[in-house]
Amino acid sequence: MGTVVQGWWTRNMFKARQLALAFRAFLCVIVAQGALWLAPALGFDAPATVNVPEGAFIAGSNEAERNDAYAHDETAYGHARTRESQWHASERTRAEATTGAFAITITPITNAQYGDFLRATGRAAPGVDEPTWKRYGFVHPFERTRRHVWVDGKPPAGREAHPVVLVSHDDAEAYAAWLSAETGRRWRLPTELEWEKAARGTDGRRFPWGDAFDPSRLNSHDAGPFDTMAVGSFPSGASPYGALDMAGQVFEWTASEGNPGRFIVKGGSWDDKGCGVCRAAARHTRPAEVRHILIGFRLVLNPD
Repeated sequence: MGTVVQGWWTRNMFKARQLALAFRAFLCVIVAQGALWLAPALGFDAPATVNVPEGAFIAGSNEAERNDAYAHDETAYGHARTRESQWHASERTRAEATTGAFAITITPITNAQYGDFLRATGRAAPGVDEPTWKRYGFVHPFERTRRHVWVDGKPPAGREAHPVVLVSHDDAEAYAAWLSAETGRRWRLPTELEWEKAARGTDGRRFPWGDAFDPSRLNSHDAGPFDTMAVGSFPSGASPYGALDMAGQVFEWTASEGNPGRFIVKGGSWDDKGCGVCRAAARHTRPAEVRHILIGFRLVLNPD
């Protein structure tokens, strides 16, 4: 009798367990479907990111690094322009600094990605008029800006994968706010220290790949086309975390303010030789309202 009861109990417990598992699976499907019903379809791909862990790193530069940068600049330009102007004198003193954990876009934001924002919001496309450009006093002639100007809300043909330029600090922040609202996650401009850590890692190297300048690893005037290029064109120039184009290509807005109304830009550009200004520690400021053919941006994604 005990054997019969035990067999009945075993068979029915097995069936009950199977029913419980089936019901659990059904609930999971319902929850998942509910999440899909509730989550709005983005209709675009959010920028890809790489993770940067919390902790200490070496930031800034010392006198030896700055003197070496001046020497590179002098060789490239044939004169002591940057040394005479003390171009690198405002860099942070080399020391340990700390950041929290964050993710950062692998590349600068592209024209195609910025276009998603423009179509959704109706914001004015990147551009600048001639009187404004001349008022900036930049060395580049106004005609050179024309290859970067959008027409009918679209970037110039063939430049969809190039970094967006001719965007002000406010434009960059508006894109970050829109992306945050669309994805339900917090996107923002990086601080100077976050940007620098993502570019050089923890060991204080001068460039994303190491201490020695190598023109084959970045888009600069040393070996580049004297123009923007498709992002990610230099995989050998990746930072220790896998971020690309953090030396050369375009300067990038940060959230860190210099003098009032001016924000720190980092990274160097396609216009630069040397490339002292392409080092991770290099920095200078630009007025927030400036729209320059040399300045773009990338974003940080806060951890959940």
